[in-house]
Amino acid sequence: MPSSAFRLILFDIDGTLISTGGRAGRALLRALRDTYGIYPQVDGYSFAGKTDPQIVRELLTASGVPTATIEEHRDTALARYLTYLETELPPGSAQVLPGVRTVLAALVATPGVHLGLLTGNIAPGAALKLRAAGLDAVFGFGAFGSDAEDRNLLVPIARERARHATGLEFADADTVVVGDAEADIHCARAGRARAVAVATGWTPRQVLVALKPDAVLDSLAAPDALAAILGDGHPLQAPYSSRL
Repeated sequence: MPSSAFRLILFDIDGTLISTGGRAGRALLRALRDTYGIYPQVDGYSFAGKTDPQIVRELLTASGVPTATIEEHRDTALARYLTYLETELPPGSAQVLPGVRTVLAALVATPGVHLGLLTGNIAPGAALKLRAAGLDAVFGFGAFGSDAEDRNLLVPIARERARHATGLEFADADTVVVGDAEADIHCARAGRARAVAVATGWTPRQVLVALKPDAVLDSLAAPDALAAILGDGHPLQAPYSSRL
């Protein structure tokens, strides 16, 4: 049960807030080809919930690239990825998923609620994607794949940045991770946060349900989306129909 009137809501990006229609993946694969001289095979590989550094390591390892070589050139590959991503995703080019603008507007208008990011994207990539979706003004802090390759380490980082930004301490029960992948649920559990799963990404709903998050939503357009995210004991500020 939430313990106070304050909430820290941490959103994943890809599959939860937006879709890039595969353009981000193309940018990354192009960067890997240009950096390592190979174009990794992605058939059967799931990007869902993984951090960018993790994706680079896993794809290249599967392609037979030695670990030392991966590490030596990974920063160069990710820098190239950002260059290609900016070309692939001009402002206004990313799809905002159903219900996202309304839910974010409602949360922004709700007293005591503070929004952040918890995403596997490296921080500059997250900024480019949010700009492409017109959501770049919503989130002032977060934790990113550039902070740790292991997503399960990101909730404490996000909490510390939230504390620095707001001056508030957020208890475990007052922290919520909203994401579309199995890794989002595992990350929330590792950080002792509440987990709200949204079935708008590549992970089937039944897979999310089997992990027993605190709530599962078909999308953020679901009628109970706000109640699921905020939890008990936090009344919404009405009206909340404005759009971001």
